[in-house]
Amino acid sequence: MSESTPEPSAADTKTVAVGIDIGGTGIKGAIVDVSTGELLTDRKKLNTPEGGKPDDIAETVKELVASLGDIPAEASVGICFPAVVRHGVTMSAANVSKKWIGFEAEKLFEKTLGRDIAFVNDADAAGFGEATYGEAKGKGGLIIVTTLGTGIGSALIYDGVLIPNAELGHLEIGGVDYETKAAYSAKEREDLSWKKWAERLQVYYETLEKLFSPDLFIVGGGVSKNHEHFLPLLDLDTPIVPATLRNNAGILGAALLSTKRSSLVE
Repeated sequence: MSESTPEPSAADTKTVAVGIDIGGTGIKGAIVDVSTGELLTDRKKLNTPEGGKPDDIAETVKELVASLGDIPAEASVGICFPAVVRHGVTMSAANVSKKWIGFEAEKLFEKTLGRDIAFVNDADAAGFGEATYGEAKGKGGLIIVTTLGTGIGSALIYDGVLIPNAELGHLEIGGVDYETKAAYSAKEREDLSWKKWAERLQVYYETLEKLFSPDLFIVGGGVSKNHEHFLPLLDLDTPIVPATLRNNAGILGAALLSTKRSSLVE
C-alpha cells in the first residue's frame, strides 16, 4: 500500500474491520475491507513485549491500533492469538507467558481498547482467511488448513463454517506429539533434506486423511513460499495446495471473524 492510501470513511463501516495478529515475536495489524480481503492501510508491526505478559501485550496492541489512524466507531475488531480460545478465555500459551493459561483475554482487550472485539486462535484466523480469500475461496466440503512453522497450526472449515481449536498438530503418531517431528522447526533443527522432511509430512497428512477424509488441504506458514520443494513429493488422495495469503492470513481472518461471530461453532 502506498502512503497515499485513503483512510476508510464512516460510509465504509459495513465492510471495514480491524485485524490484529499476535505472535510470539511480533504483533501485526491493519484495517481491512472484509468484502474483498484488501488491506485499507499499510500493515503495521510492533515487537511482542519481552516475556509476553497479558498487560504488556494488551498495551502494545492498543499502540498498534492507534497507529492505524481513524477507525469508524462501529467497525469491529478481531484479534488472533497463539492459544486455544474458549469463549474469550485463553486455555493454553505458545511462545508467550504462561499467565495466559486460563486467562480472560477477550475482556482484557475490550477494556484496554474500549470496544467490543472477537478473540480467536491464530491458526483458526489464518485458516478462515485462506478459505475465504485465498486458494479455497468458494469451495465447499471439509478444508483442513495447516501452518508449518515452530509447530503445526490447523484449522477445520466445513462449507465455510469454522470449527475452532482443532489443534491437529498435536496428534500422537508413533508415540510422539507429531509436530515435534514434522513442523518446519524440526526440519531446521535436524537439518533434514526436503525429501526426508517430506517423508514425515507424508505420514502426517496420510493420518489426517484417514481420520477426516477432507476435500482439500491448504499448507501455510512461511515455508509455503518454497512449496515446490516438498508438496510435489507427497502422494495423497486429497488435493494439497500452498496457502496464498502468507503473512496477511491472520490479519484478514481475524478481521473477518469479528464480523461473523456466528461462524465460530463453540
